[in-house]
Amino acid sequence: MLALSRRTGESILIGSNIKITLVQIKGRQAKISIEAPREIPVLREEIANLEPDGPPLES
Repeated sequence: MLALSRRTGESILIGSNIKITLVQIKGRQAKISIEAPREIPVLREEIANLEPDGPPLES
């Protein structure tokens, strides 16, 4: 696992086609935006773990 620190407006690139940007920090919450191709599913972990045909996510 890679842990990174980012400031508001800064981004992380994954490969050449996924971009995660820190949009806002408010108290203990961080708002992020994710740009990825449509064929790559982007799900919150708690939702992905509920999907019966989805692979279980490792912590």
